[in-house]
Amino acid sequence: MKIDFEKGGGLVPAIIQDADTKNVLMLGYMNEEAYQKTLETKKVTFWSRGRKCLWTKGETSGNFLDLIDIKVDCDNDTLLVKVHPHGPTCHTGTDTCWGEENK
Repeated sequence: MKIDFEKGGGLVPAIIQDADTKNVLMLGYMNEEAYQKTLETKKVTFWSRGRKCLWTKGETSGNFLDLIDIKVDCDNDTLLVKVHPHGPTCHTGTDTCWGEENK
């Protein structure tokens, strides 16, 4: 899989989708290091644009996103990351970052 990290200044959007329900849970950004850590640990890791560091979803809340599959889009600049979530995905406590239930 060839991912074009350069097009977005080192970052690519990562659409997070529940592998079972197919609901979109959140959108994050990955750089190459976050992508590699996700593959190695099977826990979804992002690049925080605000804090300027890696963060693994669930490292403080326990609501990890277990990696099931990653695909890159036709332009090689956006990822679709299929996961099994452990609890709510959003930091506000909702199942998705849009306040929807993940059923």
